[in-house]
Amino acid sequence: MSLGNLSTQAKQQIVEMSRQSWLKLIEQYRAIAVIRASQMITGQQMAIAVAAGGMRLIEVTWKSDRAAELIAQLRSDLPTCTIGTGTLFDAHQVREAIAAGAQFLFTPHVDATLIQTALEYEVPIIPGALSPTEIITAWQAGASSVKVFPVEAVGGASYIQSLREPLNHIPLIPTGGVTLENAASFITAGAVGVGLAGHLFPKSALESGNWSAITHRAQALMQSLQLALD
Repeated sequence: MSLGNLSTQAKQQIVEMSRQSWLKLIEQYRAIAVIRASQMITGQQMAIAVAAGGMRLIEVTWKSDRAAELIAQLRSDLPTCTIGTGTLFDAHQVREAIAAGAQFLFTPHVDATLIQTALEYEVPIIPGALSPTEIITAWQAGASSVKVFPVEAVGGASYIQSLREPLNHIPLIPTGGVTLENAASFITAGAVGVGLAGHLFPKSALESGNWSAITHRAQALMQSLQLALD
């Protein structure tokens, strides 16, 4: 389906459907585990560990080993989880990811072509942006929500809070500097969800295969976010 052949009203309906399906997920689960794996088996174990800790949104970066296979495998292994991908740079990668079964897409930047490509398949897409101009541009292009990245470099939770007043109609997901210790502060500041990578998967735990430690970190994260919402 090409959006170019649709009426403005039909295009907007597709955008709203993608936004609503994504917002339902992120508002329910709040946290995304971001997996970067140099070996596919490691990526599987990382995903299983965080799922055991209660996380249900898992992003496999496209640079991971055999990312397409890993996404397909996790769709089978973890039927209660929603499996997406990230670090997508072009429309070809977007189509490959969707073909592999990715249920949501993250990009590190704002690119209208990538957003439109995802919408053609009615798959939620969350572009990365930093400035208010980039965030608004992404939203106007049809983004399902906007990833604020790297949030740590511009003030962390206080930056999210400062964005909320003028941009409170745009759901924001900070990444890049979100930790177990500060994740709840982003939710309190108005973020709709958070994404964690290295802080969820310590190098020492990965190297030793200490998957229970990662499960415990996932549990602690989810508990802290729930407390922030109560």
